[in-house]
Amino acid sequence: MRVVVVGAGLGGVVAAVGLHRQGHQVTLYERGAELREAGTGVVIMHNGLRALEELGYDTRGRSTPARSAGLRDWRGRPLLITDAVRAQREVGSMTVADRAELHRTLRAPLPAEAVRTATPVERLEPGVDAVEVFSGGERVQEADAVIVADGIGSRLRGQLFPGHSGLRRVGRMDLRGTLPRPAGLDVEELLAGILIDRRTGGMFGLFPIGADGLYWFTDSVLPEPVPGPEEAREQMLTLMADWHPAVPALLAATVADDVYVDPIACLAEPLPAFATGRIALLGDAAHAMTPDLGQGASQAFEDAAALAHHLSGAGPAEVAERLLRYDAQRRPRANRLMRAAERQSRLTSQTGAAAWARDTLLRAIPARLATRQLAAIWNA
Repeated sequence: MRVVVVGAGLGGVVAAVGLHRQGHQVTLYERGAELREAGTGVVIMHNGLRALEELGYDTRGRSTPARSAGLRDWRGRPLLITDAVRAQREVGSMTVADRAELHRTLRAPLPAEAVRTATPVERLEPGVDAVEVFSGGERVQEADAVIVADGIGSRLRGQLFPGHSGLRRVGRMDLRGTLPRPAGLDVEELLAGILIDRRTGGMFGLFPIGADGLYWFTDSVLPEPVPGPEEAREQMLTLMADWHPAVPALLAATVADDVYVDPIACLAEPLPAFATGRIALLGDAAHAMTPDLGQGASQAFEDAAALAHHLSGAGPAEVAERLLRYDAQRRPRANRLMRAAERQSRLTSQTGAAAWARDTLLRAIPARLATRQLAAIWNA
């Protein structure tokens, strides 16, 4: 079939590769002038790695090396800590990758002639037998199926579901960065863990990337107006000055060009469908969620694997029915995780007496029970 994928982020790229490998004639449209992925690190949970394997990628050797994982207070004192080796054995391996490097790896199997850069898709016009694709006010292609993967700010989502309320900011800011491990700074006990501050509701996470890289993020109350990366870092250095000594040290050591800031947003309400006729939505365009469960990329990969499965061997006349199967498989699960991420966001950003009670409860929870609960959320 003729398949168009709109948006060359991580989810769009793997969907295009999966459908190309099945023999479909795939065209990937990207509004940017080149295929690239800006940003820092990206967390891929076990279910995301499994989806990549279903799409034909080799994920062997991709696991996060850490001795422990879990939640600590702002000083680094344990709240709920698990044995990382045992947790990965029971829940499944996870990895953290450099976003740009991962994007290059994932897009490598796609032929250059299948990619159209600097071509923003502005409109889709569904017909009985095909979907017309418009860019720059002109029709650029007809497709038997279209996969909308144009991200959290999807313009096409609003056209397909004009009555939907769109995005909602949650009032928090995500600041992220990557850097080589600084010499003389011991961060081993903090790796694959998250520090939370019951005084301010702030959060700091730290993960290893490769043999000698680090990925960190902060989550805090969103100031107005939204600051730029350098101003946001200065604000975090002030907020986290008395945290575990590694936290301000890592914030200060990160090169300015490797710091990114985002106001955290999610869909205000779930979409009524992930597919309509010959058009399906994927990733953040379909189910933008807060980052609290680290499932953003993994859910996009699950979408891509499901689309490849349901469109395998399909002809043009079968597209609408196959995409209804995709919707039935993916929408309930993605929406459950979207709600779970929002609950986790409320839990970790608590302050005052509620946060003190939360920390007391976390210290009392057996680590193995927490691991089983996490496995149930991710693998449901």
